Amino acid sequence: MTTKFFSGVSRRAFVGGAAATLLSAPAIAQQANTTEFRAPVSGDTRRNASSFRTLEWQPYFETLNNGAILCDISSRALHFWNEDGSIYKLYPTSVPETDDLTRRGRTEVIRKVEGPSWAPTPDMKKRNPEWPDFIGPGPDNPLGTHALYLSWQYYRIHGTQDTRKIGRRSSNGCIGLYNEHIAELFSLTTPGTQVLLI
Repeated sequence: MTTKFFSGVSRRAFVGGAAATLLSAPAIAQQANTTEFRAPVSGDTRRNASSFRTLEWQPYFETLNNGAILCDISSRALHFWNEDGSIYKLYPTSVPETDDLTRRGRTEVIRKVEGPSWAPTPDMKKRNPEWPDFIGPGPDNPLGTHALYLSWQYYRIHGTQDTRKIGRRSSNGCIGLYNEHIAELFSLTTPGTQVLLI
């Protein structure tokens, strides 16, 4: 009976296929426990080409006074709504490398700088003593072409010259965007724009 069941399939092919299936099972189980896993969304949820979820502002902000930015660390996305709600933007971001570098909560834009300069924070310098003390505006600047300074010291929403960072845990605490996206966001925001990191 066994010979009939496996006719046309060699023992080696069967054993090799079973081993491959068993070896891949832990990987599949691990994927389900990552922060990337999301439960299925309802059929009425809209998605953009990057498959980020579009969101409504009301669960996160009481009003849209001065506009609002929501940075979702888990999905690595930044949402922006202007003051009257007529403009909604969704951008992919880089996020902090580790949880201890991640800050969550409410802040606001206090300053906007086109062509920002960069200096490592004291903690960055401790972790990376070989880093330079200062980099002026230009193509080597880690803050890219534009930066939104937040009321939290050392925290920024900024561009990046290294586009490989977008979509990854790759920053020392800031939220990074493609330079073309930060330029657009820069034009839409004002000092006082609300910011929430979740």
